[in-house]
Amino acid sequence: MRFQKTVAFGFPPIKNKAAPFLFQYQASRSFSSQPQSGQKRRSSFGIAFDIDGVILRGKDPIGGSPQALRRLYGDSGNLNVPFLFLTNGGGIPESRRASELSELLGVKILPSQVLQGHSPFKSFMERYENQLIVATGKGEPAVVMSEYGFKKVVSLDEYASCFENIDPLAQYKKWTTKQGLDRSSHPLNTVPRYDVSSETVKAVFVVSDPVDWGRDIQILCDVLRCGGLPGQENGHQPQPPLYFAADDLEYQAAFPSKRLGMGAFRIALESVFNRIHYNPLEYVCFGKPNPFVFKNAEAMLKQLQPSYYSDIFKEPGDSGLPSFKTLYMIGDNPSVDVKGAQQAGHPWFSILTRTGVFRGKHNHAEFPADLASQTMKLSACCKLIFINMMGSHVSPLTNYPGY
Repeated sequence: MRFQKTVAFGFPPIKNKAAPFLFQYQASRSFSSQPQSGQKRRSSFGIAFDIDGVILRGKDPIGGSPQALRRLYGDSGNLNVPFLFLTNGGGIPESRRASELSELLGVKILPSQVLQGHSPFKSFMERYENQLIVATGKGEPAVVMSEYGFKKVVSLDEYASCFENIDPLAQYKKWTTKQGLDRSSHPLNTVPRYDVSSETVKAVFVVSDPVDWGRDIQILCDVLRCGGLPGQENGHQPQPPLYFAADDLEYQAAFPSKRLGMGAFRIALESVFNRIHYNPLEYVCFGKPNPFVFKNAEAMLKQLQPSYYSDIFKEPGDSGLPSFKTLYMIGDNPSVDVKGAQQAGHPWFSILTRTGVFRGKHNHAEFPADLASQTMKLSACCKLIFINMMGSHVSPLTNYPGY
């Protein structure tokens, strides 16, 4: 079985079966403290928020999440505490997601504060900039990749339209008519169209949750088992690389019950592919809980931190990119958010909410968070973090029964 040996941006690859890296668990068990003097100093901690099930349910803010986020800003509108959104979701460019979050939450969110599942794909630019690649998923996957700088990217919708009868069930899909009418309102015309009927696909990127599973599985099997060109079954062709932005089995959306995520689609595709092809499917999965995602978030938080503080607040010997004593991962999914923080190790500290995927009475058995309580919501999480910012040490949870 072949495996990817390197990834363009230098992060360790996740090989097929989406095997996680086994990092020794070193997460902090106590909240870091700040000096109580009146001197303004850089925050010794940062925060990474999941979005679905923590900040939003669908398009609706959860509980007091807008008010909680406003507490991270000063009176002037600048950040007092560096934070970002670390989500496995996606399908639109980070700049547009930042604008949407700003409108929904009533605070100014920068594009650099949004790390989506597909954000690492931009690091494949050097490898695939001028190569034909296919992007699939909800939203505008080709636009996402085009904004990253890829010159020759087509969506799976566009790709399928170049092959007559490739989807034998297309005539029965009534929703395709509405999509065709709505397409003029989408910025897909900014993505160049190519005659791909005779050109080999060099890589496939699953940018976000696929919409038409049946069609996508059929066409991806065609592309992947035929060496990148459907209908050309002439010998043993190498499989083009396949990249998934995330591998979540389930996530919390607007519907009360959990919904199947990209990981469920990956399982379905792999199951079918392995039944019809002589070699098992090869793929690389990104997104949480992979440790390099948390390392990337830490690096971004370090870049965010000094941009909000004047040089007059620098301490002697400060290089400008200080290390954090604690980084808080606030999420609702133990197998994604908590597990990822545990594998990343120090300085990550996991906080588990009960407003999304996790609804248990007690801490999760397999992936217990560093902090979880009976009614933990985002507002309570931020309150405890602000206790830390004021210089208090958070002791056993029984001291905070209301959270």
